[in-house]
Amino acid sequence: MKKNKKMLWSIFALFIVLILIIAIGWYKNQAVFTTQTKTNARLSSSDQNQTSEKSSSSKSSVRSSTSTSTSSSSSSDLPQAHQSDWDLIIVNKNNPKGELNPPLAQVDGKDVNARIAQAAAAFLAAAKSIDPDEHFISGYRSVAYQSQLYNMYVAQEMSGDGTVNSTGKEISKAQAIQNVNTYSQPAGMSEHNTGLAIDMSTVDSLNASDPTVVQKVMAIAPHYGFILHFQKGMEASTGVDYEDWHYRYVGVENATYMTAHHLSLEQYVALLPK
Repeated sequence: MKKNKKMLWSIFALFIVLILIIAIGWYKNQAVFTTQTKTNARLSSSDQNQTSEKSSSSKSSVRSSTSTSTSSSSSSDLPQAHQSDWDLIIVNKNNPKGELNPPLAQVDGKDVNARIAQAAAAFLAAAKSIDPDEHFISGYRSVAYQSQLYNMYVAQEMSGDGTVNSTGKEISKAQAIQNVNTYSQPAGMSEHNTGLAIDMSTVDSLNASDPTVVQKVMAIAPHYGFILHFQKGMEASTGVDYEDWHYRYVGVENATYMTAHHLSLEQYVALLPK
């Protein structure tokens, strides 16, 4: 009887041990499963983040490419012009020219390049509707005539009867030349040689016209293919001080673009292909 009881207790104890072993094994398996689940969740989240980052990077790249394309296309409004176009020829101290002998026609008693005669006449008529006193003062000038005119200006400045030196006191020739260069160019360096430049004002004196009238005429000039070439603030690129009467023909499209972007002829031509 005692042996049977001991056997039963032994079996019971063994049963308890087996239950404990099974319980411990289940607990460990559950812990491993939980750890793996969390790890997989973290990996999945990381993959999603990487995918999101790649997607965002791709979108950013597309936006950047689109932005660059838009920026690049912003220069597409530049007229289809070239530096070699006849109406964009530059004549100045840095680009002297010999006698060009352009074909000539008369408008308001002055010679102009025949290719702009119609535009010049229309521009003058429009200017006269603003102020009836508007008239052409000068148009085409040959290199020989420009030489005579320039030397006369130098003599006037030296004697004190010039545009800059109007004091009546004599100055040196070097100073006189410096004065003249602010409003006239040496022979071969004046764009009047092209026949594309006209001096137009209500009076025969430089910068003496009513500024209000000058602004109105300047505003309509591009409609006829002209610009006021020597504007205030552009002296560094033109090399000439402000002149309220010096208009230059460059063509309607070019004049419109230059005016809209506040460019001198020299600055505009530098943007164009040869």
